[in-house]
Amino acid sequence: MGSENSDLHVIFFPFFAKGHIIPCVDLARVFVSRGVRSTIVTTTLNAPLISRIIGKSQIALTTIKFPPPEETGLQEGCENSEAALAPDKLIKFMKATMLLQHPFEQMLQELHPDCVVADMFFPWATDSAAKFGIPRIVFHGLGFFPLCVSACIRTYKPQDKVSSYTEPFLVPNLPGEITVTKMQLPQIPRHDEVFSKLLDDCNESELKSFGVIANSFYELEPVYADHYSKELGRRAWSLGPVFLSKKDTEEKAIRGIEAGIEEHECLKWLETKKPDSVIYLCFGSMTTFPDAQLKEIAMGLEASNHPFIWVVSNKGSKKNEEEGDEKKLEWLPEGFEERMEGKGLIIRGWAPQVLILDHEAVGGFVTHCGWNSTLEGVCAGVPMVTWPMYAEQFYNAKFVRDIARIGVGVGVQTWVGMMGGEPVKKEVIEKAVKRVMEGEEAEEMRKRAKELAKKAREAVEEGGSSYSQFNSLIQDLRSRTH
Repeated sequence: MGSENSDLHVIFFPFFAKGHIIPCVDLARVFVSRGVRSTIVTTTLNAPLISRIIGKSQIALTTIKFPPPEETGLQEGCENSEAALAPDKLIKFMKATMLLQHPFEQMLQELHPDCVVADMFFPWATDSAAKFGIPRIVFHGLGFFPLCVSACIRTYKPQDKVSSYTEPFLVPNLPGEITVTKMQLPQIPRHDEVFSKLLDDCNESELKSFGVIANSFYELEPVYADHYSKELGRRAWSLGPVFLSKKDTEEKAIRGIEAGIEEHECLKWLETKKPDSVIYLCFGSMTTFPDAQLKEIAMGLEASNHPFIWVVSNKGSKKNEEEGDEKKLEWLPEGFEERMEGKGLIIRGWAPQVLILDHEAVGGFVTHCGWNSTLEGVCAGVPMVTWPMYAEQFYNAKFVRDIARIGVGVGVQTWVGMMGGEPVKKEVIEKAVKRVMEGEEAEEMRKRAKELAKKAREAVEEGGSSYSQFNSLIQDLRSRTH
């Protein structure tokens, strides 16, 4: 089918954040592997990162200019969400992305592709594409379960009927008796009308778009894939897990970011451990824990008595952010490093996560439940300890625990920073780690996880569900464009 698709040209436009860029590039790689000419559009300062992620893949890259500081109110060089983490900056940043419509349309006029696959946070892309008669597809980078929960909450507003932030409520018109609390819903910056309107526009543009691509596979969540298309009336294709498009070890290791450790050093360390004995912890690139929480994690790991690999964000501890490298681990309990010599590995910054999770020595994953990490855990066939922080992560955590039944939680009930609160204690962390690593419950979870991992790989192979969904998408596009 590859050569038949060479006449098609698809533009990909990822939002400017690593968690959005990486799966979008992986998605473009899927299209290229099936013979479709693919181009990624980004801004000048994001181009080097994306170029690294693209690697050897035959994906073209083109740039448009980000609005200047005098138009955005942002400092020079603030072109991705990692550079705009403070709430006031983030709102300005989101507003700035709306100013990209004109340069994006100029680019469409020059390239005139057959289809635009744009991130959900660019709602105006639907209208921009329509001006040139080009179908726009929305890429969320999520699975169907979080998409269904979000859509039902947005439509029926059950959160307005409860009296407190902690009172559980049932999500209407959703299979599975799913309950959440207001504390677990994505928090919109208060009193910001532009941001609220942006989210409304995202929903409206999705309904007007040609359809939605989900980073999932049918066998993972069949009930919610069907619900999304049949009950919620959205045209959708599940083409994931898109990261499985990467075949070579170097591509899996880099993922576009310089790792905080050489992959062979990391794998060599893992080779010294028994199968399923190592617990791996990573909380994503945007999480910054207070020192008190980092210390509890360290004590919990030590008490669990399992070897571990623990990835601490380069932002690391709030207290140490601006201090020199020589002080970067001062939050660790006294004597911890000596006691954990050979038993624990702490990685600062980016880690070759896919390679680590795939190693036979790794038996469990403590995760913030971003959808990318959740899928990587599923595809590695490891049980997970869920520790959601923000965005749709509470929905993903619920999916892992209650629907896929391949994980346990640490009991966090609220968005990071929303209501303060005490750190998760070492005893809770120790217990959760032991639950996914030891005993009958862990074995049952591991068995289910390995079955899902097998189905994930089958889905992207020829004849699999995601492979076939791609064929269906191409047929739909051809019927629209030819």
